[in-house]
Amino acid sequence: MVMKTALWTTGTLWATIIVSALVAGNAVAASQSVDVSAPINTSGLDLSRPADVRTLYKRIKGTAEYLCGTSNRVGLAPADDPKGCYEKALADAIRSARLPMLTRLYLNTHSLQEATARGIEIPPQVSARN
Repeated sequence: MVMKTALWTTGTLWATIIVSALVAGNAVAASQSVDVSAPINTSGLDLSRPADVRTLYKRIKGTAEYLCGTSNRVGLAPADDPKGCYEKALADAIRSARLPMLTRLYLNTHSLQEATARGIEIPPQVSARN
């Protein structure tokens, strides 16, 4: 379960979450992994404004919760570890976006050690305070 990439396009942060899921069905003997993805809309957001970055963070969290939770994924079994999937997806999106304000929001609920372990680049002004 990993968020593989994030690409900025006009008005959208594209994020792909690979969720280890089983294809449901009586005839399926072996498990198959599938990619589950969703775009995160950034249109109308000015990512230099803290309020808009908070909105983006909420959208990222909601998308990670949706994709790693039950999310009505027709024909797919739920993720083996929804909490782990969510944490990885969230961290991968934060790392991929490379927005210092977004990273600071992440650090409000996660430690520097967690962020570093997930490969998130810590803004210099944040690491200098700790």
